[in-house]
Amino acid sequence: MNGIAEIITAFFILVGTTISLLAAIGLLRLPDVYTRSHAASKSSTLGVLCVLIGTLLYFLISDGYFSIRLILGIFFVFLTAPVAAHVICRAAYRNQAPVADTMVEDELKEYYELNPEYKKKSIVVEETVQVDE
Repeated sequence: MNGIAEIITAFFILVGTTISLLAAIGLLRLPDVYTRSHAASKSSTLGVLCVLIGTLLYFLISDGYFSIRLILGIFFVFLTAPVAAHVICRAAYRNQAPVADTMVEDELKEYYELNPEYKKKSIVVEETVQVDE
């Protein structure tokens, strides 16, 4: 493996780990569930993708091995992380999780006012326990 290829793969892996570190700091420092979810999904997705691309390039250049597993890993991380973050944020909104004081606009408020069937319905589940004697 030549020196330029090592530098390129090291660059991708280093950038990916730095972005993942920033995502972890964002999880600790940001004020509410919505901004934390943004940091967790967007930044960590980009960080993991950079690390996986660096790993893919390393094996491709050094061994001539093209890993379909790494391509599938890149695809599934790129597909599932933003979708999961969206679902978590929507569930938090429907459960009326508090927002940061710096929030400027609430775009979903108008949507839920126009579509009352999507408002949160409180469901009470009663659990009965039977004791056999």
